[in-house]
Amino acid sequence: MTSSMDSSSSNTRPPTSSNEDLNKPLWRYITKLANHSDAGGNLSWKCNFCEKDFKSSYTRVRAHLLMISGKGIGKCGKVEKEDLLEMERLDEEANTRLISGGGGLDSSFDSKKRKIGGGSGGKKVFNMTQHERLDYEIARMFYSAGLPFNLARNPYFQSAFTYAANHNIAGYVPPKYNLLRTTLLQKEKANIDRMCATFRSMWREKGVSIVSDGWSDSQRRPIINLMAVSDGVAMFIKSVDCSGETKDMHFIFNLLKEVINEIGHENVIQVITDNASNCKGAGQLIEQEFPSIVWMPCVVYTLNLALKNICAAKNVETNEVVYEECNWISEIIGDVMQIKHFIMSHSMRLAIYKEFVNLKLLSVADTRFASMIVMLRRFKLIKGGLQRMVICDKWNIYRDDNQGRAKLVKEKVLDDFWWDSIDYILSFTAPIYDMLRTCDTDKPCLHLVYDMWGSMIEKVKKAIYVHEGKRLDEDSTFYEVVHTILVDRWTRNNTPLHCLAHALNPKYYSDQWLNEDPTRVSPHKDKEINQERLKCLRKYFPNLDERNKVNLEYVDFACKNGYFREFDSIQDRYSMDPKGWWVNHGACAPMLQSIALKLLTQPSSASCAERNWSNYSFVHSVRRNKMTQKRGEDLVFIHNNLRLLSRKSPQYAEGETKMWDIGGDAFDTFEDVGVLEVASLSLDEPEMESVVFSEGVDNVDE
Repeated sequence: MTSSMDSSSSNTRPPTSSNEDLNKPLWRYITKLANHSDAGGNLSWKCNFCEKDFKSSYTRVRAHLLMISGKGIGKCGKVEKEDLLEMERLDEEANTRLISGGGGLDSSFDSKKRKIGGGSGGKKVFNMTQHERLDYEIARMFYSAGLPFNLARNPYFQSAFTYAANHNIAGYVPPKYNLLRTTLLQKEKANIDRMCATFRSMWREKGVSIVSDGWSDSQRRPIINLMAVSDGVAMFIKSVDCSGETKDMHFIFNLLKEVINEIGHENVIQVITDNASNCKGAGQLIEQEFPSIVWMPCVVYTLNLALKNICAAKNVETNEVVYEECNWISEIIGDVMQIKHFIMSHSMRLAIYKEFVNLKLLSVADTRFASMIVMLRRFKLIKGGLQRMVICDKWNIYRDDNQGRAKLVKEKVLDDFWWDSIDYILSFTAPIYDMLRTCDTDKPCLHLVYDMWGSMIEKVKKAIYVHEGKRLDEDSTFYEVVHTILVDRWTRNNTPLHCLAHALNPKYYSDQWLNEDPTRVSPHKDKEINQERLKCLRKYFPNLDERNKVNLEYVDFACKNGYFREFDSIQDRYSMDPKGWWVNHGACAPMLQSIALKLLTQPSSASCAERNWSNYSFVHSVRRNKMTQKRGEDLVFIHNNLRLLSRKSPQYAEGETKMWDIGGDAFDTFEDVGVLEVASLSLDEPEMESVVFSEGVDNVDE
């Protein structure tokens, strides 16, 4: 707007305190022509933009300025974008005031429509503001199509309506069936490809890990997810329906090989899968086919197996000692599960529970990592509420056909020794659980695994010995059992890559780190690390001359020779991020620097492949709709990578769209996928509940 226009319009504006001005703010953008109004309320006026004269009510003033068609007046062709946005904002504020103040009928509704229906019911339907009417139309869409209410938190759902509200697109018709499944699908696939191109362009420099995980859905249909991860960024590659296939090592090998060739074998550092024998066999075939690629068993899966061996020891002949020492843990966990089921399986008991406990009881899938520990941690949090619940009058007077179980629940919840046992389990499993949580991420942590494993075992030992009141040099049968389980799992799943990544972390050569524990030694002085490091370098550098060069570079790095002797280089080893240290100080050892920058950006688990946001049902719904294979693959590719990209945005951690994709793809249920998704995001944290839990509880007896 020019200053002259501003001045001319300001001369004709009514006082700003006027209610008419507040509710009809666009008067200020026209010039009222004096003595030219009629008895019907129409006013003669001139548009301050196009300078044309009109005679109408405010409804057509609004339609002209906001370029709304179908209102019996032409759209102004002289309005600039900035002015249009400002007028839309003022109009929005006016509508909001009308809603909050119980304002009357919005003048923009067609008067003919208001007459339809005749009766009071029809009158109520149309006695709404534009906002209310649009809300109603959106809600009807949800109800008619059975859309999950969680969709309302989807940022793409919100951005679609925001764009429509901010742009008056005359005559716009939403895309139809064929357009959605053809042209728009291909355009979005190309758009996602462009958005992911930045990630792919870094794979040559940073390297990439192929992660794979297999699951079965509620109908036991097998799905294998394949993803690429580098420097904390996960990219979905494909999801394969394995129905009717024999999932042996050759089948899995061929899937992995196809993805490796698609990405480029020279960019791939490792392939991460679970520890099953068919996956291990496939990993060995991969290492034979691609000598520079290492098969890596998922560290989180390994830790979870160790926890299961300890907390759910099997009573078999070959496991007698472990069962004898660890069976008490299974009994405690069994008590917890019985108490949880007893409370949740009846509406009256659940109602009493809600009176005393704010946090909900979890429904964690048994297949999830550390599910038993997650449940114990939740019981620890609600201990006080449970105790108040079982001593209240309602609990005491409540009678049903489970009086014996009610008595058992009360005895356990009020038993201090029982709670002491839970505390003990949580104390000695805490180091295992903490390491599991650290590794259960897409973020780089391969270079931390070797040290974390050793520290974790020491912390477990300390917790057990403190509880037993023993010195660390004394014998403990229980610790020996736990230690044997942990070491056995590590021995079976440790790889040379763990050792090489550890050896390239400058922190582990610093005096500060070494002085924290007198038993620590630098990686080049550790026999196992040294042997595995050399084994790995032979894979990367089959040429003897190149291998000699990189070995000499490692000597300078480990012994602080040459530039590595500089003060800043030595000081930064402990305090600086390992990747940042190699960027700043590694140029004098280019071959070693290249390896370090690749290994220091790799994950250690297949968690992102497992967190697939309802892929099980989504993939099969694609099949049910009889889409072509290519179209179905494109849809799954878009579906997953849009969510991955969203999770990297700042808005994902705050506001109305916070963690919008957690709730699953059903009517806010806590079944199947919802359970898995929630558990994989550390559902033991109370702050998650405001995002994921609905108020309803399924399967409750009346």
